Amino acid sequence: MALDYHRLDKPGKIETLPTKPYSTQHDLSLAYSPGVAYPCLEIEQQPEDAYEYTNKGNLVAVISNGTAVLGLGNIGAQAGKPVMEGKSLLFKIFAGLDCYDIEVDETDPDKFVQIVKAIAPTFGGINLEDIKAPECFEIERRLKEVCDIPVMHDDQHGTAIISGAGLLNALELQGKKIDKVRVVVNGAGAAAVACTKLYVELGVKPEHIVMCDSKGVISNRRNDLNAQKREFATDRPVNTLAEALVDADVFLGLSVKDVLTPEMLRSMADRPIVFALANPDPEIAYELARTSRPDLIFATGRSDYPNQINNVLGFPYIFRGALDVRATAINETMKLAAVKAIADLAKEPVPTVVNAAYGLDELRFGPDYILPKPLDPRLLSAVAPAVAKAAMESGIARKPISDWEAYDIRLKTMMGYDNKLIRRFVEVARCHPMRVVFGEANTDNILQAAVLAHNEGVCHPILLGNADTIRTRAEQLGLSLEGLEIVNPREHAERERRERYAQLLVEKNGRKGYAYRDAYEKMYSRNWFGCMMVETGDADAFIAGTYYNNDTIPNIAKDVIGIRPGFNTFATLHIVDTKRGVMFLADTTINKRIDKDTLIDITRLTKGAVEYYSFDPVIAMLSYSNFGSVKGEGCTPPSMVADAVAELHQRYPDLCMDGEMQVDIALNKDKRDRTYPFNKLLGKEVNTLIFPSLDAATATYETILNMGYGEAIGPIQMGLNKPVHFISVEAPVREIFNLATIASIDAAVAMQDGVCRL
Repeated sequence: MALDYHRLDKPGKIETLPTKPYSTQHDLSLAYSPGVAYPCLEIEQQPEDAYEYTNKGNLVAVISNGTAVLGLGNIGAQAGKPVMEGKSLLFKIFAGLDCYDIEVDETDPDKFVQIVKAIAPTFGGINLEDIKAPECFEIERRLKEVCDIPVMHDDQHGTAIISGAGLLNALELQGKKIDKVRVVVNGAGAAAVACTKLYVELGVKPEHIVMCDSKGVISNRRNDLNAQKREFATDRPVNTLAEALVDADVFLGLSVKDVLTPEMLRSMADRPIVFALANPDPEIAYELARTSRPDLIFATGRSDYPNQINNVLGFPYIFRGALDVRATAINETMKLAAVKAIADLAKEPVPTVVNAAYGLDELRFGPDYILPKPLDPRLLSAVAPAVAKAAMESGIARKPISDWEAYDIRLKTMMGYDNKLIRRFVEVARCHPMRVVFGEANTDNILQAAVLAHNEGVCHPILLGNADTIRTRAEQLGLSLEGLEIVNPREHAERERRERYAQLLVEKNGRKGYAYRDAYEKMYSRNWFGCMMVETGDADAFIAGTYYNNDTIPNIAKDVIGIRPGFNTFATLHIVDTKRGVMFLADTTINKRIDKDTLIDITRLTKGAVEYYSFDPVIAMLSYSNFGSVKGEGCTPPSMVADAVAELHQRYPDLCMDGEMQVDIALNKDKRDRTYPFNKLLGKEVNTLIFPSLDAATATYETILNMGYGEAIGPIQMGLNKPVHFISVEAPVREIFNLATIASIDAAVAMQDGVCRL
């Protein structure tokens, strides 16, 4: 499977795409000859203009010679290319930075430095990767001296920055002062040396550090030490790791598995801190460490245990901040700023969707949560500005930022860039997959989406329909149904469940005309049966496959599941991931007849949903009029929209929302603010559109999708008591998969706190 991932379709993981028009001869004459001569001449006169006329300011090189590739060792430059492509992909999806991976077939440090120096003018920053120690120290030092752009060897400093943030928070929780603690480091490679140096910068006293390598304690009694190791040689009378750990407060392992024993742990000081970062297996197993020392704080490099020390928390955002101010380097001040920003973020309340991803217990600052999770969308807007400010304060920023609010908006827009939002939802759902029922599972697209959801691990699908029909169709489509449950509501084996569901439906809706015989007949229907599975807890969420012109399923869900208290209606939302940023569109499916109260409920539901996905809602309520410019009629006259806006302003004075307005005014900030300076969205980019009618909403999102302007998630139901969603059986497989992902997340959150948040 891994080989197919890298090989199939287009080999590799990255490509380049043009950013300017190129369809006409005029376009090409601007892109190349003769038009390209003009920026060339400008840059010749003013080299700094390369940032204005080329992609230099958003371009990072990931450069390696393949001498220390992950856990594979010295496999050579070409064999390391898949890793460098992967690192380039991470830069793009986490921070919107473009990357070229460059594999240099040269192990001589002098020649390697010459090569990188020669190509440096192409880039805004250089990420050195997978270069073995001790050469990596010299290579990085010399390149930082000769290049006027940020250069960082992430294997050294990435681990140092993330573990440094973890150390600060762990010390705070354990009640220890950094200048008092005794630290033992096992491992003396690039990452270990960089971590130890940074810990000293943070306040650990050098005389309180003992470093060990494969031969034991690095002491001044040894004569086999290189320059990096000599810097940390101790004069303490200890020779082994076991001796060094007696009464130590902190253990940092960047070595090999199983070198740390329970006896060693028990010899450490009270409330120890253990960072066992050997991959894939730590220096001591997580479970063994916790049982040996219940009072410890424990971190590893693995995602399946608490407190993962993961470089992806740092390097994309550090380079983002450095490039955004055109920094000439990444210095110690910037690294320390990143450490503090990451540490501080762990103390902030955690977004709901991040909480849902990790074990369902509410994440909060504590022994099992000393660092933000890699899926936390706030890392970009927390770390990048801190790094940028540090570059400015230390005098190496060539383009200081003056409008920090605008910069924050730009970073938050980037959070959804290039399918990052959808990818993040998939990763969240994988962490706690729920039981999702797929109605109409005998149809091709629903069936393919269910199998894809199972294979991707975002949920545990339950297929509703005739088992023989589903299996035959799966065989024709080449799909494996292994591990998927099939339920046929019409089978005799489901009689008891039909009876139970019918009785519960009558008890709930008897005064709405539901008699037992009618209720029992309804249970032969997949839509009634699927909703009852969710209502009774036999499943966690339901994806109802709909056919065109079928509006009965929302009514079924309303009767079975019910509308959330405090609302008179429910609605649907589409999330569209565009190059403009993430846009939220509502109501896109449910409410055919709109009145003022319905508009208010839709807006309230949408606000909650947008916040649930960790965005700050900036809401425009649309019409064909701008703030009373047209006195029209129609099913939703502008005056009705204006009345809804006025009531929302009165009830929720802090809500960032205004209207009525046309879509061009809503989406063109400069035009809106210039023409209507009294608007309550002043200076903000709209990310949420409330439509005056179902026709307008449907036409808009269908146009966006069919013209290729973005990928959508939806329609996402908002306002029912439990997760039931509706989608056409003809919808693309990817859209159905995306909705199943959201349904699984929503169900996980509902299980956590008993409330359906959408």
